[in-house]
Amino acid sequence: MTSIEITPEEQSALVKALADALNPLAAAVRSRETGLPEDRMWHGEPAEVALSVLAAWKVVDAEVKRLTAIAAGTAGSYGASYEQLGAAWGITRQGARKKWPDARPAAQPGRLELFGGTAELVQDAESGGWHWTGVGADGALGAADRGYPAKEEAAAHAGAFLKEHAAD
Repeated sequence: MTSIEITPEEQSALVKALADALNPLAAAVRSRETGLPEDRMWHGEPAEVALSVLAAWKVVDAEVKRLTAIAAGTAGSYGASYEQLGAAWGITRQGARKKWPDARPAAQPGRLELFGGTAELVQDAESGGWHWTGVGADGALGAADRGYPAKEEAAAHAGAFLKEHAAD
C-alpha cells in the first residue's frame, strides 16, 4: 500500500484552504440554528459553537466521500484495478472493492472460436484476473495456469492453445 506524504508547507496550505472553505458553511449552519447573523457565529456557548463547526465538517466529510467515489469510478473506468485503487488510498484490494464496489465496470465474459475449437474467457471476481478454458478441435482440454491482468492477454493465450490444437 502506498502512503502519500505531503510537506509541512503543503499541509499548512491545505489546513488554511479547508478552514477558509469551512468557515462560511459553519457560519451559515450556526446562523440557521440560532437565528443570529452569520457575522456573529462565534458568539454563544463554546460547546454550541464547536458543535456548529462539527456539523459543518460532517457536510464536508460527506462531500469528500462523494467526490472520492467519483474519482475512484473515473480511475476504474480507465482500467485501474481494485489493487491500484487500494494502493492509491492506502488500503488493500479487498478494502477498495468494499469501499467502492461500483468503481470498476462489470467485465463481460468472452468466447473465442478459432481453428475449430472454442475457449471461454472469464474474469475472477476476487482477483480481477482473466482466465480461460478451452477445447481444441482435436478434443484437447486446456485452461489458463494463472490469471492475466487483461482480457486481451488471456484471449491471446487461449488463441495460442486453440491454434496448437487445431484439427489436422
